[in-house]
Amino acid sequence: MDKPDPGRRGFFREFLKRVVDPAAYAEQPLPQQHTRLRPPGALPERAFLDTCQRCGQCGEVCPAEAIKTYQGPEEALRDTPYIDPADQPCVACDGLLCMSACPSGALMPLPLEQIRIGLARVDQSVCVRRHDNDCRVCLDNCPLGEQALRLDDEGKVQVLADGCIGCGVCQWTCPTNPKAIVVEPL
Repeated sequence: MDKPDPGRRGFFREFLKRVVDPAAYAEQPLPQQHTRLRPPGALPERAFLDTCQRCGQCGEVCPAEAIKTYQGPEEALRDTPYIDPADQPCVACDGLLCMSACPSGALMPLPLEQIRIGLARVDQSVCVRRHDNDCRVCLDNCPLGEQALRLDDEGKVQVLADGCIGCGVCQWTCPTNPKAIVVEPL
């Protein structure tokens, strides 16, 4: 029985270690503008970018540490706050401190029910409920409960657009990979 050439095996091992592994785990820049989620109470994107002072105060007061600061290559977006629910969702905390901490008005104080960070979308083909699994993780963890998520008559997870604030808790807690429920900007 022939053994693989150790030189060739070593070459491919070194290639994977130097090229593929770092590329897979390299810190990726924030997705393009159409996929960015802003903190609660954010003005529409153009007005937000014109108004935000990039001071970071919203992120400093966020108890969940969900608000990050963009540090990518796009200069016009540098230091603007965003939320990535895959990393840490907004937990719709008591007091919604980020809005009141904003000195510029880029984040307008709103009642919880009026906040629209984004909107959750369910991919029923990925959701484990399609296999008669009684998973309720997204439903049980949603801070707005049945105002935002419920089961329809067929037992499928349904997002209620009028109630979903786009916090991302459903996405963060979803046990599937890829996620069956994700939050997209409005």
